[in-house]
Amino acid sequence: MFIKRIVTLSVVASLALFASTHETKGESCSKKSELSKVVKKGKEASKLLLKTLGGNMKKHMKAGGPADALSFCATNAAGLTAEVDEKLGKDVSVKRITLKPRNPANMAEGDEKVILKSLQSLKDSGVKLPKYLIQKKSNEYRFYKPLLINKKVCLKCHGTDISPKLKAEIDKIYPTDRATGYKMGDLRGAVVVTIKR
Repeated sequence: MFIKRIVTLSVVASLALFASTHETKGESCSKKSELSKVVKKGKEASKLLLKTLGGNMKKHMKAGGPADALSFCATNAAGLTAEVDEKLGKDVSVKRITLKPRNPANMAEGDEKVILKSLQSLKDSGVKLPKYLIQKKSNEYRFYKPLLINKKVCLKCHGTDISPKLKAEIDKIYPTDRATGYKMGDLRGAVVVTIKR
């Protein structure tokens, strides 16, 4: 138990470097203003991506159930993400990441992996996750919005009780799928908005 607390505290400490609410007294007004713009842009970009993908998924789920939503996602999610990315302009990009990808293109890499693993450790320790994190790099900011399984409909394709017919279709389209076994409240991944400085 003592070792688990030390690990949790070190994870919290490392995430504090990224936390969106972290400000120092010496931080100048221009830096605060810059950070405010990053937060605003990150919120807008992540909201646009989630609204675009979520709205289409909802429409296909209503029209043809999970199989139709799966087919839509397989053929259109990457294209829609690219369209949203294009709308955001040359200095901003957006994508989804996870540690358990259905589409291998969404696998977290480098710092992204470290952040998701830290968020998962916090979640496992019962800590409420922040709404977003900011990571400052030498030439960019990264805005991370954690994605949780917060709708039961998500479990039809990502849960533990997937219909055999749907599971066979998932395996056919995504032979390396790792995006199942979730339950309500689980961390699914994050939206990452990269903003050039």
